[in-house]
Amino acid sequence: MSGSASKLDNSVLTARPVPHPGRWVSAIVVAIFAAMVIHGLIYNPNYQWGIAFQWLFSNTVLTAVKYTLILTVLSMLLGTAIAIATAIMRQSPNPVLRSVSWFYIWLFRGTPVYTQLIFWSLLPIIYPTFSLGIPFGPEFITFETDAVVGLFWIAVLGLSFNEGAYLAEIFRAGLNSVDNGQWEAATALGMSRGKIMRRIILPQAMRVIIPPLGNETISMLKTTSLVAAIPYTAELTYVARQKGSELFASVPLLICAAIWYLLITSLLMLIQRQIEIYYGRSINTNRSKINRKINIQEAIAASKTVTDDPFIEVTP
Repeated sequence: MSGSASKLDNSVLTARPVPHPGRWVSAIVVAIFAAMVIHGLIYNPNYQWGIAFQWLFSNTVLTAVKYTLILTVLSMLLGTAIAIATAIMRQSPNPVLRSVSWFYIWLFRGTPVYTQLIFWSLLPIIYPTFSLGIPFGPEFITFETDAVVGLFWIAVLGLSFNEGAYLAEIFRAGLNSVDNGQWEAATALGMSRGKIMRRIILPQAMRVIIPPLGNETISMLKTTSLVAAIPYTAELTYVARQKGSELFASVPLLICAAIWYLLITSLLMLIQRQIEIYYGRSINTNRSKINRKINIQEAIAASKTVTDDPFIEVTP
């Protein structure tokens, strides 16, 4: 009997995994396809890698990268400010604020960003002058639109207002993720609505807001290529196309632009990851405490020094 048990144990220990030939076949097919793509990228003379690396750190390309980054940062900052205000308005008990915020989100999310940028480019034609005063009454200050709002700021405004509509829904979802009991407890302590939002709600909502906000920032970096509709001609894609047409080398100059987009996107992804870790540190700490508590309880149970089950919760 003991000999049969030993044989059974050995058979269990030497069990072979179930073969999966489909995995190996798919891996071989993917590897062959990847090798073909890499070979084409390296040995295809039409890519003109020498010209691409020659222009990669040129003054023309670096200046375009600088303006693209400035467009991205300013548009995201202004868009975030608009989004926070709009999300708070959506939560307001005032029906006028809720209606205005809903209409803004509906309008800018419902039309393509390229169409919006074209309309923004026509701003000096639609409104040749701007004035500050009393509606249907006297005007105190009047100024020419062209003299105040240039193509760069038109691009920033167009991107910001479009982005703000999308970010507003992200911020609203983040605000709704915080339990209503937080509002009630803070209100019971006599805190104002603005202080509750700044001190309690927003810090907790950021854990939900940061991941999509990072994605929208990366998307904004690439959306800046559409400002050629205004036309604003200092951003990276337009400069790469223009210089490529002049040199009759469109492909290598577009490769330069793609490399810079990939580098900046990679940096933004790293920053996003660090911010996510920062805002998620309290949750990770709580989870580690829970796991440590469970391990201690398991050790107590395994020591056989107590007769009661340490996992039983007793309510006195």
